[in-house]
Amino acid sequence: MEDAMRPPLAGVEVVSLAVNLPGPLAAARLAELGATVVKVEPPGGDPLAAAAPDWYGKLIAAQSVVTLDLKQAADRAKLDELLATADLLITSMRPSALAKLGLAQPQERFPQVSLIEIVGHADDPEVPGHDLNYQAVHGTLLPPAMPTVPLADMLGAERAVSTALAALVRRAKTGAGQPYRVALEEAAARAGDAVRYRLTAPGAILGGAFPGYGIYECKDGYVALGAVEPHFFMGALAAFGADGSHAGFRAAFAERTIAELEAIAARKDLPLNGINTETGK
Repeated sequence: MEDAMRPPLAGVEVVSLAVNLPGPLAAARLAELGATVVKVEPPGGDPLAAAAPDWYGKLIAAQSVVTLDLKQAADRAKLDELLATADLLITSMRPSALAKLGLAQPQERFPQVSLIEIVGHADDPEVPGHDLNYQAVHGTLLPPAMPTVPLADMLGAERAVSTALAALVRRAKTGAGQPYRVALEEAAARAGDAVRYRLTAPGAILGGAFPGYGIYECKDGYVALGAVEPHFFMGALAAFGADGSHAGFRAAFAERTIAELEAIAARKDLPLNGINTETGK
C-alpha cells in the first residue's frame, strides 16, 4: 500500500543540462512525476530566467539547481559525480557541443544512463533554430501575427518526457542505457498535421467553416463556442436562439455579456466560455 502511494518516478534520478524552454519543461514534468532532478546551469544561468522569471521559478521549484562551468576540469568532474548515479541525462545543445563534453554516448562511461538529446532538426541537428523557425516550416503561423504559444517547444518537451519514460522501460528490460534524440521540428510537423490535413486550416471544419465551433464577439468581449457534436450544436441553437449560421450566432451573442452567456452554457451543459485576453492570468 505504501509503495502504491509513491509517485511513479520515485527513485529515478535526472540530470539536466538543458536551458531555454523544452528541456526545462521536460525536466519539470519528470519532477512532477516524482523524479529527483538536478538542473546544471552554466555560470551565465538559464536565459529563461531573464526572459520569463516567474515561469522559470515555477519550473525549477521541485528541482535542485547547481552552477557548473563545464569547461573547467573540477566542475566537469562534479558533473561526472552526478552522472554516476543518474538514470537520465537531458541536453539541448548541438551534437558537436555535446561531443566536446564527452557526452554523446554517456552510457559508455555510465552504463545506466540514457541520454535524452533535444535538438532542432532531425536531418541536420547542427542547423540553428528556434520554435518560430520550426513553426514557420510547418504551417502553424498566420503572418504577420506572432504565435501565442511556442508549439514546437511545448510539444517537444512532452516528446522528451515520453521518450524518457520509454528509455526507462527499455533499460528495465536490457539493463543498459541508450542515447535517444528528440527533434523539435518533428514536433512542429505533427502540430502542422492539423493544418496539413485540413482540420484547422482557415476555412476548414475547425478553422471557421462550422458555425458551432468558433469565436464570437459579445457585449463585453469574446466567447469561444465548441459545439461540435450534434447534441451540443442543437443545444446551442435552442439555448441561445440562433438559427445555426455564423450570422445567427453573432446576433444571438452580440447583446449579451460573457457572464450571461457562460451562465446559460452552464445551465444547459454547453461548451462555451469567455476568452481571456489579459496576459498574466
